[in-house]
Amino acid sequence: MEPESEIIRFIQTWLIVYASLTYCFFTGKLVSPGKLRLLFILPVVVLFVLLPLRLTSIHFSGTTGFFISWMASFKLLLFALDKGPLASDPSISLACFCAAASLPIKITPKQNIVEESAPPSLKPAMWYAVRAASMAVVAKLFAFRDQLHPTAMKFLKCFHIYLLLEFLLEVVRAAARAGLGIELEPQFNDPHRTASLREFWGRRWNLMVTGILRPAVYEPVMSRSSGLLGRTNGQRFAVMVTFGVSAVMHELIDYYLNRMHPTGKITAFFLLQGACVVAETALRRRLNGKWRVPRKVSASLTIWFVLSTASWLFVPELYRGTVEARMFEEYAAVGEFIKSVTSGTIFRSFHGSASIHYFFKQIISFQLPILNIQ
Repeated sequence: MEPESEIIRFIQTWLIVYASLTYCFFTGKLVSPGKLRLLFILPVVVLFVLLPLRLTSIHFSGTTGFFISWMASFKLLLFALDKGPLASDPSISLACFCAAASLPIKITPKQNIVEESAPPSLKPAMWYAVRAASMAVVAKLFAFRDQLHPTAMKFLKCFHIYLLLEFLLEVVRAAARAGLGIELEPQFNDPHRTASLREFWGRRWNLMVTGILRPAVYEPVMSRSSGLLGRTNGQRFAVMVTFGVSAVMHELIDYYLNRMHPTGKITAFFLLQGACVVAETALRRRLNGKWRVPRKVSASLTIWFVLSTASWLFVPELYRGTVEARMFEEYAAVGEFIKSVTSGTIFRSFHGSASIHYFFKQIISFQLPILNIQ
């Protein structure tokens, strides 16, 4: 992969994305919600599913696939029916429409943001330094994967995915707020504090996905199935369908990453989680509060179950083929670029602190030698 040509394709891809979203924006102004608007928008949804295939970079294709093929496509389908985040404000500007469609953000008026040197809702510079250091430590541990137990490596990969998502989305959040005065929706809500699988998947983990799947899949399926199956069974069926749709989209993201045909293990993981959520909810209703597990115990059991099943069915699929080697090659390229930036005064002035500047340089100098993992 030539880095320059990949960057050009990445820029071209996102230019196509924003041109398509501009078309959808004006379609919304001219065409009433319903089947006709859906007919006009469906070609864009198909295009968004195909666009990440133009990219070969792990991070470019994975990020574009998640933001565009999944999030933007579902938002546009809801928009066609006058639902979801894109339909909530008829006076929304083109810039905010494109940002809200293509990024995991919610619109916050600029004038409502308190102008301070560091807005309270944004992370301090040290947060980024700590996360960068954590990723450097994870990378260092990857270098010793032959000495680590296979199960430990699987859990390490789970932690790596969490760190990468959290860091990436926080960077996007800061850029969105600085540029347009819009707020990134939270991706995580202290998942380690969860007390149940239902709470973990519904209110702790992947909140952007939950916020889209609920109105796009769960609510319409429950509404239609409740009349045939009854409310309780309708809810159970809707939960399983929602986890099934999530499984399909995760299989698609996995294909963008490794370009290998799915084995069905990712689908099995999400269907297992859905079935366990249904069983857990039924058990809670049956007990009706008569017997409660201490929250710390239930949190530990929930996290253990999610991690163990993910390390068995989900994570190994994401690291198939040459994904791991390509990923660290990209880290090394980014690290070299950042190292060249930190050698000048721009990085120092950006952080406004010699100590943070020094801290970042130490992280990078620690990380670079161990990123060329074959």
